[in-house]
This record gives sequence, structure tokens and C-alpha cells, in this order.
Amino acid sequence: MAGDPYLGRTITAFEGGITTRVITHPSHPDRVFAYEVTFLLQHPRVVSVASQKPPLHFHPHQEEYLEVLEGRLAIEVEGKERILRPEDGEVTFRPWTNHRLYSPVSDKVKDDNLKVTKFLLSAESTPEMFRLDTVFFENWYAYQDQIVVKGERVDLIQVMSWTTDWKLACRKMEISLFQRRFADKSKTE
Repeated sequence: MAGDPYLGRTITAFEGGITTRVITHPSHPDRVFAYEVTFLLQHPRVVSVASQKPPLHFHPHQEEYLEVLEGRLAIEVEGKERILRPEDGEVTFRPWTNHRLYSPVSDKVKDDNLKVTKFLLSAESTPEMFRLDTVFFENWYAYQDQIVVKGERVDLIQVMSWTTDWKLACRKMEISLFQRRFADKSKTE
């Protein structure tokens, strides 16, 4: 991760209910990224979506790793749900594995003592252009804010412009026949 321009940066979503710090992984510094993600489980924005689950998704080129540091985190992997705790250690999501992670607090499960969930999220490196990286997560959280929290409609051009690294987003779009038309480099000038 040496030379990562995002290192030390914090991404905030859900009006402060979720924060993601870009860090060097404490025990695997060779991972392409590492994030310390904090869910404030009693934050009004997090509470307002607690009964909803984010979309299932997969990553075609990378293993993704997750380790709960504090509290609990709900995950679903290939249709099977479970609650992770710090004592569970690191969980691996293999490429092409459908998964999602979300707040362990919902309308059905209330726990006033559980205030924070903190976890480490990281992935292996890949030479593929479409990979998990900070640009991906900036867009993922912006999508969650715009669509899930605020109830707005998806707009493909908007989705591709949520990132703060528009040059990299353009390079990614240029290699996709479908997305090539959206790669407007003039927005970087």
C-alpha cells in the first residue's frame, strides 16, 4: 500500500453514521487497501435503514477480507446469514461469491447496549482495472446515501461521478464498451 494517495483519508456516509478510514492493514500491509469501518448503530440515518439490507454483490477478481474489531456485524454469504463478532477472526469472500454486510440491529433485533460496530475490510491485489479500491467504495457509499437513504433514482452518470478520482474513473470506463461514452476527461480540467 506504499504510496496510496488515499492513505489517512476518511470517507463519511449516512450523514456521519458510517465512517471509513483508509489505513495500512495492521497484519497484512501487502493488501491493496485496508479500511477501518465504523457503524454508529444509534445514529438516526443508520437506524432509519436498519430494516433494509444492501444489495447482494460479488467481486470477480479479488478475495475480500473482513474482520470485526468491536461489536457485531451481520453478513449474508450465498444466502446464509450469520452474525460476526471479534472472536470469529477474519472472514474471506472468494471471487464470484454473492455477499453483503449490514448492521446487526433491525426492527426485529433491538439491542440498546450495542452502539458501535467497527470492522476491518481489505482485499488482495489484482492487475484488473475493475477492482475493489477506494474509488469503488466512494461510489458504493455515495450510492447508499443517494438511493437507499434519500430514496432517489439511480442515474448512471451520477454514479460514475461520485468519486474524487475522476481520472481513474475515466480510465476504468474507457475499457468498457458500455461505459466508454461516459468517460468525459474534460471534467478533470
